[in-house]
Amino acid sequence: MYDEEYWDGIFKDFADAVSRHGRPLPSVSTLAAASGNDPYAVLVGTIISLRTKDEVTLASSKRLLDAAPDVHSLDSLDEEAIARAIYPAGFYRRKASQLKAIARTLVEKFDSKVPGTQEELLSLPGVGIKTANLTLNLGFSVPAICVDCHVHQIANRMGWIATKTPQESVGALEAIMPRRFWIPLNELLVTYGQTICLSVSPLCSQCPRAHQCPKLGVARHR
Repeated sequence: MYDEEYWDGIFKDFADAVSRHGRPLPSVSTLAAASGNDPYAVLVGTIISLRTKDEVTLASSKRLLDAAPDVHSLDSLDEEAIARAIYPAGFYRRKASQLKAIARTLVEKFDSKVPGTQEELLSLPGVGIKTANLTLNLGFSVPAICVDCHVHQIANRMGWIATKTPQESVGALEAIMPRRFWIPLNELLVTYGQTICLSVSPLCSQCPRAHQCPKLGVARHR
């Protein structure tokens, strides 16, 4: 059922639908493009983005990256300075502490560079699979499936997988999706989830795949 042709069609249809809405790229994708896909900028932006709206993430990340454009300069800032730079990002004080700890670890263990393997990224303070995989995707062009709430919800809603958590969804999607789709998956489904396949009352009348979608878990749609 889920052959290469199917995924090609899904990605084309969803991308065309998002394009008609003129939705901007997710904040971390925007930061990646502006920085020349710098792994440090991607890692910082991804951490700030957790439970934070895109527009806040973008502004907060730019302030911090202006103040600390590399690992050494981030390590030289104290937590209060980092917190002021990223406010009002969600949990900004906790994130400031995490970013400070990550910078210290990178200086001490990784020659002040962001590592390029999943195992090494997961060894950084507070870094989970979503942050690690998005850093691999956008910072190193390494295929890795990044699952956030949008990817998890849409993949289950469409019936591609049946999982309870985003963490479970990573392995389930790896098992059915060709590797060439792993990098663009997150960016596409995040924008699709923000414009059409909304969390509450999705716009199924605007979805080019509505006729194939079982709408699992959808109580009401438009």
